[in-house]
Amino acid sequence: MHHKRAVVVATDTDVIMMCMYYITHMDGLQELWVKTMDIILPVHAITEALGFMQPHLLGRDFTHLEFPRRVQRKEVGKKMLYRDFTMMGWAYKTIEDEDLRFPLIYGEGKKARVLATIGVTRGLGDHDLKVDSNIYIKPFLSCCPEVKVYNLAQYEHGTNDVLVMGTDGLWDVLSNQEVAEAIITFLANSDPDDLHRYTMAVQDLVMRARGVLRDRGWRITNERLGSGDDISVFIIPLMCGI
Repeated sequence: MHHKRAVVVATDTDVIMMCMYYITHMDGLQELWVKTMDIILPVHAITEALGFMQPHLLGRDFTHLEFPRRVQRKEVGKKMLYRDFTMMGWAYKTIEDEDLRFPLIYGEGKKARVLATIGVTRGLGDHDLKVDSNIYIKPFLSCCPEVKVYNLAQYEHGTNDVLVMGTDGLWDVLSNQEVAEAIITFLANSDPDDLHRYTMAVQDLVMRARGVLRDRGWRITNERLGSGDDISVFIIPLMCGI
């Protein structure tokens, strides 16, 4: 048996999505590689494409179709907006029993989950990770990282220029902008000669993500829920990189 692989190289998202539509109808396709150039391809489109190509991976519990909300039993036979990875917008369909299945991707933003379990679409290992219904999650995760190169030699860096690395316990509750503002404010008000300033800045970030214990649990700014996950943070001075 020949191993079939399709490779899409394009600079326009619409073109890529159209190519994916035709490619996924190829008989025996086992891999779909997408190479984009300076654009961001919706990750959910690739995940949903796999669900369309290999429906047996979803079992009888999940569907690759996307609806504005969870479909209820009383809505069977009625029309509702839906879309799948081949569509650029929404359309109406008559709800069937199969549409009552849980969406392959459910939720929005940082609350989105694949197979109602994991909140990332990239990862190493976890080959035995399953949902309760004995469905493997690994086929829907990519081991190919998103890589961006920052050339340290092209810029001059001061003591307040740093790289922040953190686990999802940090990023689940704080945005990039919030982290940047917190670091800028903390370092601007600390002694540049203090050898512990970066350690204290890390501690400050961790406490911002954890929050304060209230009657309704741990809370951060604007009464949002604090992180319930492990929080690991590194701050790396860029001036030490050369």
